[in-house]
Amino acid sequence: MNDHTDHDAIVLAGGAARRLGGADKPALSVGGRPLLDRVLAACPDAARAVVVGPARPTARAVLHAREDPPGGGPLAALDAGLRHTTAPTVLVLSADLPFLTAATVRALLTSAAAPADGALLQDASGRDQPLVAAYRTEPLRRALARIRAEHGTPAGLPLRALLAGLTLVRVPDPTAGAAFDCDTWEDLGAARARIREHGHVLDEWITAVKAELGIDLDVDVAALLDLARDAAHGVARPAAPLTTFLIGYAAGQQGRDVKELTDRATALANRWAAEAEPPAGSGDAAGTGTKPAE
Repeated sequence: MNDHTDHDAIVLAGGAARRLGGADKPALSVGGRPLLDRVLAACPDAARAVVVGPARPTARAVLHAREDPPGGGPLAALDAGLRHTTAPTVLVLSADLPFLTAATVRALLTSAAAPADGALLQDASGRDQPLVAAYRTEPLRRALARIRAEHGTPAGLPLRALLAGLTLVRVPDPTAGAAFDCDTWEDLGAARARIREHGHVLDEWITAVKAELGIDLDVDVAALLDLARDAAHGVARPAAPLTTFLIGYAAGQQGRDVKELTDRATALANRWAAEAEPPAGSGDAAGTGTKPAE
């Protein structure tokens, strides 16, 4: 099994985006984050991330490279990126994958072990996705060297020219969406709509906020929502957002576990709510605090 930390990542971000009218596709946002940043976030353990294409601001530190000639296609871009990698395994990813996850990346890395030369994602229709893949670096270098020997340059050649010389494992898309790419405005609209669906929106929002604030904090969404409910009902409605804010602040400042802090705050909210009830045996059934008539 591959060491998940012993790899580099190459993100191809230099396409012309003709079906998007020439827009800077990697900079377009889904869920408030540029597509390029979403892809980079899916490979946090890469020792080195190389972005091939025009230089753009990114949320994490990257190396920038350019294909020769600019716009020379994915093989030329891959060749340029590979010149900056040193790890024994390299992720090769397009920059327009809004639903790529770290789990998918780990599945590819695990499968990209010898004797295979790498592993690529296979989408729900059974199509190979060579730009959602993990390759062993040396076989990839040899394949590119063969292409240069035969053609002089990889520029303009299709990806199948590379794949024909490699032994690859196919990994079914575990999320039925990791291979979704944004080639058109309709694709972009569909991606933006999907993250607002019930079951996705809170996780997407929390991930976006953490990225924006530059924090790495595990968040138990269910526990925090339960706490917010208890604080709102047992104390006062504004107590819900204020309490969850204080939980996050304490966790960040003190390096404490969010679950532990949430449990303590929930217990406090429950004690607070219990004090609103009449003491047992007080006879104040209505909870008004009025002394029973004698």
